[in-house]
Amino acid sequence: MAAITEEVTQLLRSWSDGDHEALEKLVPLVYAELRRLARGYMRGEREGHTLQTTALINEAFLRLTDWKNVSWQNRAHFFGVSAQLMRRILVDFARARNAKRGGGLSRVSLNENLIPAESRTDVVAVDDALKSLETLDPRKGRIVELRFFAGLSTEETAEVAEKIPLTSEPRF
Repeated sequence: MAAITEEVTQLLRSWSDGDHEALEKLVPLVYAELRRLARGYMRGEREGHTLQTTALINEAFLRLTDWKNVSWQNRAHFFGVSAQLMRRILVDFARARNAKRGGGLSRVSLNENLIPAESRTDVVAVDDALKSLETLDPRKGRIVELRFFAGLSTEETAEVAEKIPLTSEPRF
C-alpha cells in the first residue's frame, strides 16, 4: 500500500509538472478510490437520481484535468480536492434541479413516503450545514469534509489540513 501511495504521489507531481503520460498512468491507480468516494456520495442521494456514479467520477475528473498550474502535494491532497469537487457537483446539480422543479418543491411518490426521512440525505442541506460550520470554525469544517466526505484517514487529513490553506475554494 505504501508503494502505491508513493507512486500516486510521484505521478501527481509529474502531472503537475506537465507530464501527460503521468496522467495516463495515474488514472488506473486512482479510479477505484474515486469510485469509492462517488459511491459514498451517491448512497446519500435519492433513489432514481439521474446523475450516476460513473458520471460523477467523470465530471470530477474532467474538472480536475482542466485545472492548470495545480501543484499536487500528495495522494491525500488529490482525493481531498476530488471529494470536494464531487460534493460541489452534486450540490450544483441539486440546486439546478430544484430551480427547474418549482424552487425547492419536489414530487413525492408513494414509494418515497415509505422511506424513513432520516435515511434520505438532502445534499443541499448538508452543504449548507458544512458551510455554516466552516463559518464558525474553518479548520473543523475542513476536517469534516476531509474525513467524512473524502474518506481520508486521520493521518492523511492532518497532512492535507496542515499543508493546504483554509479557504472556501478548492485547495491546490
